[in-house]
This record gives sequence, structure tokens and C-alpha cells, in this order.
Amino acid sequence: MLQDILVNCSPYETRVAVVEDGAPQELHVERAVERGRVGNIYLGRVARVLPGMQSAFIDIGLERAAFLHVADVWQPPQPAGTPRTPPRPIEKQVFVGQTLLVQVIKDPIGSKGARLSTQISIAGRQLVYLPQDRHIGVSQKIPSPQREALRERLAALAQQEGATGGFIVRTSAEDADDAELANDIAYLQKIWARIREGAQQQPAPALLHEELTLPQRVLRDMVGENTQAIVVDSREQFEALRAFARAFVPEVLERLRYYEGARPVFDLYNVDEEISRALGRRVELQSGGYLVIDQTEALTTIDVNTGAFVGVRNFEETILKTNLEAALAIARQLRLRNLGGIVVIDFIDMFSDEQRQSVLDELRSHLARDRERTQVGEFSPLGLVEMTRRRMRESLVQRLCEPCHRCHGSGRTRTARTVAYDTLREVLREARRFEPGGFCVRVSGEVADVLRGEAAEHLDALAEFIGKPVSVQPDAALGPEHFDIVLL
Repeated sequence: MLQDILVNCSPYETRVAVVEDGAPQELHVERAVERGRVGNIYLGRVARVLPGMQSAFIDIGLERAAFLHVADVWQPPQPAGTPRTPPRPIEKQVFVGQTLLVQVIKDPIGSKGARLSTQISIAGRQLVYLPQDRHIGVSQKIPSPQREALRERLAALAQQEGATGGFIVRTSAEDADDAELANDIAYLQKIWARIREGAQQQPAPALLHEELTLPQRVLRDMVGENTQAIVVDSREQFEALRAFARAFVPEVLERLRYYEGARPVFDLYNVDEEISRALGRRVELQSGGYLVIDQTEALTTIDVNTGAFVGVRNFEETILKTNLEAALAIARQLRLRNLGGIVVIDFIDMFSDEQRQSVLDELRSHLARDRERTQVGEFSPLGLVEMTRRRMRESLVQRLCEPCHRCHGSGRTRTARTVAYDTLREVLREARRFEPGGFCVRVSGEVADVLRGEAAEHLDALAEFIGKPVSVQPDAALGPEHFDIVLL
């Protein structure tokens, strides 16, 4: 499917939208004050080693220590034919105070620090450089007959260029000539030399290599044969991208466009409206059905409902049509919202295995366009579909929103009546602990109305029981669940 890539730039934020069939499918946001760190290479210092978790916390200069699991500690390759041995315990590989060259493989998400690996990889346009390995791999997306030929060409070029280490041939190198591959090898070798020099000269923690900016990564990683145009609304960024493309990805130069229209470029495809809808729980389907998407820390649940859709022939057809439409919408929402980890989908119950299989096939066909790796299971005995999607960065909600300071992310607050009764109980506790002259209850306006209205007789009975006056004072600064008991 043909796509356009829109790049909206401002001094404080860059946004990229991938538009297919006239609708936004992906949204990427990079802010100047909180750039993503996946791919960055640091010289870190081991802060703690946790044998019980087989992991270590590494200080790389961020607000929270980063996390290194034993499975992400690079191991020297074993000779061919030897049985694979499990990694040595983490406490025998690293120690507190040790300096390590590490790379971020997952951004900090929520309260979790960044995840690290000591296996370094540096991505170029055609190749990925693996300085610690000698293996040459080829993308599985390249047809099998071409893989061996590419592997042999690259091995010869690497030897000719005097390159050490290993390489992975990216899908974009399928039609690359020797000159393009040699240029990529030289470019990656220069980056690695600069990283090694920095590691020897700078004290830990230190940033040694920073991943490309979002617009540069778009040109390197996201532009494919089906990309019609990359539209940029900033003259300065457009010129910078032209220079970058000329040096590294000349084949995309002719598809770069500078947008000079009066309307904001995102307004052409209603991207901002789609962002607003993607931050909500409910997604309307064209037929009248809808999805309800709830995101938790561990997983995401998606519930499919027929809503106002009543069909035209029979109930069975209505359910199947709604589920098929939902499969397309779910695949799109996963990309647009960047939902990752475990996803549980509750499709509407269907009448036959054939219908269930057709819905699964529809879901998988749309997920095939996703750049992140996905895995979809079969229908469970309870009629649920479990799937996973690789999570490399924060979701759209995590990036653009924060938990409500009143409900703290629960989505609910206690009623004014509940808080009023909690207040009465707290006054009784305080009366048993202290001997003040009286009590002043400071509460929100709604709770004050309850205490002075329907609960007034209970308040009077409490004052009589403890033998102290109890007054009520509304305080607009207090949230609906908060109160304060003042001893007089």
C-alpha cells in the first residue's frame, strides 16, 4: 500500500506521521527535552549487582539507573559444533564500580529505567555493524537465492576495507552495489573508532554515540518502495535532510518535498484529530460498532462491541462483519498508539471455527504491514485472542499524557458521600487520641455540601458523642478525595 510520510517540525518538538490510504497509521514524536535513547551507546559504571534477579543496575548518567540482564551480556561466540552453554552468572561477569560499554535497547518506560545490552550494534543505511562479532548475516526478507551472493560480496568488501567485526545486511541493501556497501562499511568503521576513542578518554558515565534524530531515522529506516513522498514543513529541516540524504540515502532525494502550504501539514490528513481520538478508550467503527481499549502496565485489553450496528440479513452475519472490521481497526490502532507487550482481544463470540479462522486471517494480514514484530495466537477456549507486539518505546498515551493528579490514574474518584463518611470516622479516631477544644473539618465543596446536608444529623450526633464541637470549612484547594482535620 502506498504511503506518504509527513514531518512536522518546531523548535521544541518533531512529529512524524505515516499516512496510508488517506489515514494516519503511525505517529512518532520526539521532543527536544526528552529524545528517545534506543541505539545510544554509553560508557556506564556498575552501581549494583543483583544475583537473585541475575541483573545489574548501570549508571549511564540518566535520572534512573539502567537495567542490564544476564541474557543481554555479550558472550564470545562458541566454536561451531560445540554444545551451547548457558551464560555465566551475572555476579561472575560484572562487579560494582566496573566500567562497561553498553547500548540502550529499550527506552525508559514509566518507572522502569532503560534496558541495556553489552552487545554493540551500529546501524547504517545498508548494513548493521557488529564490532564484537565476525559473523556476516543477511536479512531474512531478502530472497534466499540472493542471500549467499550478498554474504560473499560483503565478506570480500570487508576484507578489502580492512574492517574488523561482523555485519548484518539490511533489507535496503538488496539492490546495493559494491560502492554503496563499501561507503557504509567506511562510515560505520569511523563511528566505531570515535566511540572507542571516547571510551578511553572520558570518565564514566558518558554518552559516546547518539542515535540519529527522528527525521534522519525516517530516511534511514522507514522509507521504502511504497513511499511516495516525504513532506517536510520546515525549510531548515528540509535542507538538513537533503544534505543527509545526499550523503547516505541518495535514492530518497527525489521523494523529499518541502511543504509551503498555508494550512499546517498535519491538517491535510486530520492527523491532530486522529491523535486526540487515539488518546481515548473508545474507537468507533464505520459500521456502528466500536472498540474499547484499556492499557495497563502489563498488558492491553481490546473489547469488540456491535454497538448500533444491527446488520441487514441476520445476527451471525452482523457479528462476523463487525469482527472483520474490528480486525483492521485493531491492527491500525496498535501501530498508531504504539501499543506493545501482551495484547488480549475479546472479539464478539462467533458461531463456527470457519468464521473464527477468517477473523484471525484478517487480523494477521493487516498486522503484516507492521514494522514491529507481532505474534498472534489462536482463539482460546474462552473466545479470547492473545497476541504480542514488540515494545521498543513508550506508547502514545505514555508519551503525551500523565496520570490524573486527582484519581492517580485509576480513572475513578470516591463519591462525596464516601469521603464525607471517611471524614466522620477520622474525626472519631482523632478524638480518641487527643483532647483538643474542638475540630474543624476542611473538605472540598461537594463533600461540605454532604456534611451540611444529608449527613448533618450524623455530624451533630458525632459532636455530641465526643463532647467536642465539629465545624465544616469548604476548601477549593482540596481535591474530591482529600480532607484535613484541624485540631482547635
